[in-house]
Parts: sequence; structure tokens; C-alpha cells
Amino acid sequence: MDSLIIRGGNRLEGGLTASGAKNAALPILAATLLTAGACSLRSVPVLRDITTMLTLLASLGAKTARRQDGEVLIESDSVQAFTAPYDLVKTMRASILVLGPLLARYGQARVSFPGGCAIGSRPVDLHIRALEAMGAVITIEGGYIVASAPEGLKGVDFTFDTVTVGGTENAVMAASLAAGTSVLRNVAREPEIVDLVRFLRAMGAHIEGEGTDTLTLQGVATLNGAPYEVMPDRIEVGTYLVAAAATGGSLRVEGICPEVLGVVRDKLGQTGADLDEGDDWISLDMRGERPKAVDIVTEPFPGFPTDMQAQFTALNTVAQGTSRVTETVFENRLMQAHEMKRMGADITIEGDSACITGRSSLQGAPVMASDLRASASLVIAGLVASGETRIDRIYHIDRGYENIEGKLQCLGADIRRIST
Repeated sequence: MDSLIIRGGNRLEGGLTASGAKNAALPILAATLLTAGACSLRSVPVLRDITTMLTLLASLGAKTARRQDGEVLIESDSVQAFTAPYDLVKTMRASILVLGPLLARYGQARVSFPGGCAIGSRPVDLHIRALEAMGAVITIEGGYIVASAPEGLKGVDFTFDTVTVGGTENAVMAASLAAGTSVLRNVAREPEIVDLVRFLRAMGAHIEGEGTDTLTLQGVATLNGAPYEVMPDRIEVGTYLVAAAATGGSLRVEGICPEVLGVVRDKLGQTGADLDEGDDWISLDMRGERPKAVDIVTEPFPGFPTDMQAQFTALNTVAQGTSRVTETVFENRLMQAHEMKRMGADITIEGDSACITGRSSLQGAPVMASDLRASASLVIAGLVASGETRIDRIYHIDRGYENIEGKLQCLGADIRRIST
């Protein structure tokens, strides 16, 4: 099993280019099941979760290939299986995103209950209710969601009880082939959903309202294959910017529109960093200073993203002042705080909040990653700690960060991967 060894104390300085967004690429890959045509996808990151999704598509009968230039080619004209097995789904929650496309195009699907990060309960009942409203018949059998649409899916006016990213994605993909008009209300508004809608539109779907809380779809009989470039990863970019700020360094990231960072950009400014930006780049400079503490409350987009909470928690452990980080999206997503306390962080957990008093530095220690973003936060903590930090169970980080140690090495970090 691989581990990361970090000797902290170096400022991060230099430049990076944004990778394609994992959280956009996964639903887009699932959406290729909606067409018999060939799809050519650019800027698909090389990640464990992407490999899992490609393996899942291949197990259904799709032809998949990754070219040397990074382009991913998918043809789903030969799909003959409709089961997403437990062995694949247990490692990645996004596997459930094949449910809507299989049901819409083939009228049947059998998908294991999903796994992934242990950050709290993320029930799939909202996915199921939306599909049932479109006419699907769904039962739970032996840990599998078994769905059929004997008369095809039909347009529906459906309101989600709570905002759900995955539920919105499944419903949008299913409704794109449903007969008639669908109006989906209280949908998630994340940029990655906008990217999915744009891909579906490139395939011939009729969808309006992306970026708002209401999507209107006019179902079509078939969709076409299409070329598409996946949007840049705002969470990856935010993570590296936070790491630069925590170490007192400077960083310029190319290939991303700063506006997509939303409130994360505002919070970075509150740390005291100098920010500059252009149409497709953003830079941060802490000028060798400690960052200022910032309060965080996670919320659905356009609020502060839960996927950036752990990274700011790490920054706050070495920031000037005190801060409160409140997690409202997932109930178990402050677990990284316990590992940071092993490194000397002054953190008190109060319900769904972490109260943090910043210290001038942390002390390197052996720690264990509990989920994807916690892994990234422990890397940041290791970068600002004196001495050596060893992070175990980093298979989590490989699910969402492409070559993280290589990129950090280019910025001056003393970090290496070892296998044991």
C-alpha cells in the first residue's frame, strides 16, 4: 500500500495548469450510455475514479480507449449488460450515475448501492423518487437497485426535497430521453452540472436553465455522439491555492476561469493573500506571511463547497487568529481534524463545527487519510509541519488528484511516494 512522506517547511512557489474536473468527467462518462454514437472527451483526468468508471462502462459492453494525448474515446453501441456490480460500485459513489442513462435508453438497470468516501450518509432515495416520477418501477433486491421502465420514461414536473448533485445528474440524463417535457425544480447548480448539461446539449438534448434551480427538458427520441472538453477542476485548483497560502508561498494556475472558484476565491482573499487573475488564470501570493484565519460554513453551490472544507481547516491550523469551520452538508466530514490534532493542531470539535486556534507551525507525525478531501488536507498540514509526516491510505487521494506529489515537487515541496 502506498504512503506519502512529506518534510514540511518549504514555501510552494511556481505555476501549474488545471486538470480536467473529476466531478464533471464522471457524469459525462456515464452520459455516453445515452447514445450509440461515438463520444470523444478531452481533458479527462487520469484518476482512480475515472478508471473505475471506464471499467464499469466496459463491463456493460461499451468500447473505451484512452489515447496518448489524454483523449478518451467511448462507443456504447454494443452495450448488452445492465448491471453495475458491487465489486465496482463499492469503491466509488458516482457509479450510481449509470442508473438514469441505462433506464432511459434500455428500459432496465440493476445497480448496486454505492460506496466511496466515508463522510456520512448520502441516501439515494432522491435519485429513486425522481426516476419513479418518470414512470420507472424500482425495487431494492439484495443490495441492488433494480429498475425498469416497461412503457418508457415520461416527462415529469418534479421537485427535489433537498438539493442533490447526483440526484440532479441522474434525473437530467434520464429526462433527456423521456417522452415529453420535464421540469426539474430545486436542482443543484454546481458548475459541473452546467458542464453535464452542455455535453448533453452537444449530443442533441433540449435543455434550458442550467446554472439556475430549475431545469426544463424536452425529451428527444435519440441522442448523438459528440466531442467535448471537460471543464477544469475547481476543487483541485482551490486545493493548490490553499496549499500555497498555508505555506506563505505564491502560485499561478493556468487554464481556469477564476469565476468558477466562486466563494473560494473570496475566502482566499480574506486570508490576506494578494490575488490577481485573467480570463483563464489566477495567481496568489502570500509574500512569505502567515495567512489570516477565515470562518467557513459549507453550503450547496453557490455557497462554500464541502469539497474545500478540509483544505481550509488545514490552513486555519497555522493561521493567525481563531476560526470556526462548520460542515452542514455531510455529518462525518470533520474527521481529518482528529488526525491534525496528532500533529499539534489546536482544534475543538463542537457538533458540526471545528473551533480552531492557529499555531505558528505543526509537528510532523504519522497520520491516516479517511476520505478524498481529508487526504488533501493532511498533505497541506504536512507541508506546513516541521519534521516528517507520513500519510497512509493515500488511495483516497488518487481518486481525485492527478499526480499530486509530482505537481507539489515542481512547486518546491519535499514530498515522495513510497510503497510498503
